[in-house]
Amino acid sequence: MLAVKTSLFSPRSSNVLGVVPWFYSCAGLLQPTLTCLDSMNSNTARRGYEVFDFREVAPVACPCGSAQRALVEVPDAPLSVHVTHISSDARTHYHRTRTETYYVLECGPDAGLYLDGEWVPVHTGLCVMIRPGTRHRAVGCMKILNIVIPKFDGRDEWFD
Repeated sequence: MLAVKTSLFSPRSSNVLGVVPWFYSCAGLLQPTLTCLDSMNSNTARRGYEVFDFREVAPVACPCGSAQRALVEVPDAPLSVHVTHISSDARTHYHRTRTETYYVLECGPDAGLYLDGEWVPVHTGLCVMIRPGTRHRAVGCMKILNIVIPKFDGRDEWFD
């Protein structure tokens, strides 16, 4: 199990093992130090679950605005979960091998998505699955939960 400690990030609280949850920095703004929890205590067995508190996950820049990403650094995680804040217009992009599923948590009245050039208005509670190869971008202010399968990898963000 991995955790990240960084001097630029001060959590409101730590987890039961007393470490700061990891975060992924695609922008390279923060320099995390990975710590293997098992090396801290040789008697620690791998748990059957992972817990992430998004209040403690630092946001990173992404084509859509900023994202807080969980599970990216967990080796056996089949997916990643992101809380993404879109503040205006996102940059059109696509993924060759990843499926993204957006669940709209909050949005402005004129918010929407361009999916392969087609306008899709969004509202709170709407869920949209975006298959690999689909050009997409969000327009307007919104906050989404993004489920990425397989888990996020910045090498699979493509721009025309």
